[in-house]
Amino acid sequence: MCSPLELVVQLAESHTVALQDEGPSPHLQHFTGRQRNGTTRRKRRAPRGREIRRYAASMSSDAPVGEVFLETERLILRQFTADDVDLLFELYNDPEVMHFINGGLPIPRQEIEEEDLPAFLSYYERDDGYGFWAAIEKASGRFIGWFHFRPGAGAGPREPELGYRLHRFAWNQGYASEGSRALIDKGFAEFGVERVTAETMVVHEASRRVMENAGLRQIRTFHADWPVRIPGDEHGDVEYVLDRAEWEARRRG
Repeated sequence: MCSPLELVVQLAESHTVALQDEGPSPHLQHFTGRQRNGTTRRKRRAPRGREIRRYAASMSSDAPVGEVFLETERLILRQFTADDVDLLFELYNDPEVMHFINGGLPIPRQEIEEEDLPAFLSYYERDDGYGFWAAIEKASGRFIGWFHFRPGAGAGPREPELGYRLHRFAWNQGYASEGSRALIDKGFAEFGVERVTAETMVVHEASRRVMENAGLRQIRTFHADWPVRIPGDEHGDVEYVLDRAEWEARRRG
């Protein structure tokens, strides 16, 4: 009996699905706040004994595909490709999705194509387990948004920051918590992570619940001078963390 992923890949192959250093723009922030993401281009290295697996996002002939990073019960997190511009454009131009990022302002397609996607793709050249991952709903094959798991500005190499951005149709279904927990577990178990952090606005209660559901705890409230002011800034932001010792203790039960 084939797994859902194997079945989709087999069907995609039978339909001959086509495969299709500066930091990103200011709007490219994690789900919680408005922090720029730095990137550094490095020479590509071949995967170290890792099988290259590709997932067809749908059965259409122009469906983007990318290397699968991890799977959960309901989600597949895969690498982005240069053909994912339209997926991001739709996500970034929903005012409700962007409300806590830039107040709901639209993002030009050219900016996504020339700044955001190159920043995403540069992470995969490092082969260190960090990056931005396209989230695919297994049941439908739909792109529901993205997760990131990478060190933020000024953080150590083993202190990644967790974040996500999901379509409205994927809200309130536990997807954000499910994907976050999977990334955290993989980071601690496979990539030597020592500490996971996440930040959000004090008033962004949904994001705070996701952090707590993923096992993080609040450690501070702070105020920052963000480039885009949005309602609720006056209450500040909160930082959440999960250390390796805490993660290991919970795994032991």
